[in-house]
Amino acid sequence: MKKIGKQTFSIKDDVFVRSTFTIAGKKEGEGPLGKEFDMVVEDDLWGEKSWEKCELKFQKEAVKNLMDKNNLMKEDIDLLISGDLLNQIASSSFAARDLQLPYIGVYGACSTMALTLGLGSLIIDGGFANNVICATSSHFCSAERQYRLPLEMGGQRHMSAQWTVTGAGAVWLSNSGSGPRIKNVTFGKIQDLGVKDANNMGAAMAPAAYDSLRQHLEDTGIDYDLIVTGDLGTVGKSIVNKMFNEDSSSIEKKYDDCGTIIYDIDKQDVHAGGSGCGCSATVFGAFLYKKLLNREINRLLFTSTGALHSPTSTLQGESIPGIAHCIGIEM
Repeated sequence: MKKIGKQTFSIKDDVFVRSTFTIAGKKEGEGPLGKEFDMVVEDDLWGEKSWEKCELKFQKEAVKNLMDKNNLMKEDIDLLISGDLLNQIASSSFAARDLQLPYIGVYGACSTMALTLGLGSLIIDGGFANNVICATSSHFCSAERQYRLPLEMGGQRHMSAQWTVTGAGAVWLSNSGSGPRIKNVTFGKIQDLGVKDANNMGAAMAPAAYDSLRQHLEDTGIDYDLIVTGDLGTVGKSIVNKMFNEDSSSIEKKYDDCGTIIYDIDKQDVHAGGSGCGCSATVFGAFLYKKLLNREINRLLFTSTGALHSPTSTLQGESIPGIAHCIGIEM
């Protein structure tokens, strides 16, 4: 059986994280990881006519550069699995149109990076593919326009609000080569404790992060060197720590969050930290992956979290469902 415990799939065959490529926006480039990104774009339109077209370009260029960096041809790639925050995952679908790779589009909100890595790992482990590219993207301006208020209105941001990362990440998974291996995948269950404030994503997603992390650790029994969620920000991170402490199983000493890693919370005006599909994607590709390669850590539990709401459901007074998926990676 490749399933262990209640929700976790054990990857029996080799699934290597062979390479990554990250592109970040200006604000992200000014943060603590600025020098770690493969590319930093100073213009939030990047020569395009709209923010949405710019986000499409971010994702397409991340995949293209990943392939060029590793001398990969289109014929080498069995699948591209990607998604984003925009309606009908338009950025991903349009990027896949231009890339002309076999494509599976997924929607997991900000949990998309872990979702694509989990699906790609299972497909390779099942013998259905040799090489899979997993990708995602987000853009501050396109996300604000869709989910909250048009930027032109100059609305006051809540202190619990997070700053959607302008960025994209692409990851090459393969059944051959070397590098960190994906060993376990836990797909989460939706958790909804009734949070309705679209300006407090951390509180909406934290219960799902806790539930998936707790289940993964129970299923695998692995003592990880580092546990990272993405992207709960300062509010959600504190809630997760509180829930584990109340459960008498603190993870605080080895736990961090992509939303608090990508920005300097004290110096950059991002309120509760980073969010968006591009947050955990760029932090993983530019920072966490390198920690594994450099053997600063040997076991990483990477968990992306997502708020599965829409502008329509929010306006209709619905609460915000949360989801989190866990990827156990070992060097």
